[in-house]
Amino acid sequence: QVQLVESGGGLVQSGGSLRLACAASGSGFSSNTMGWYRQAPGKQRELVAIITSRASTNYVDSVKGRFTISRDNTKNTVYLQMNSLKPEDTAVYYCNAEVPRGWTTVRYWGQGTQVTVSS
Repeated sequence: QVQLVESGGGLVQSGGSLRLACAASGSGFSSNTMGWYRQAPGKQRELVAIITSRASTNYVDSVKGRFTISRDNTKNTVYLQMNSLKPEDTAVYYCNAEVPRGWTTVRYWGQGTQVTVSS
């Protein structure tokens, strides 16, 4: 079982920055693919950024050049640095872990953290 706890959300003005953190419990963190998703009111949850166990990253087009995902395997933590925030970035942000289990992968979710960007 993996527990994920997000922190760092809040209210920020347009153009501002926030850094989200997601702390994972359990062993084997370095083997997990970690991701950040978000869900705005009335919209489907979407992938924002992902980082593999080898630290390869990928981003949704709308955040490229503004957001950076990183991981610290010594702290079992993944981060999302968000710069140049826009009102359309307002959403609940969720941390996700893809944990290899033999021939399959199990996904775990955090409880979410609210990010609100005012114009």
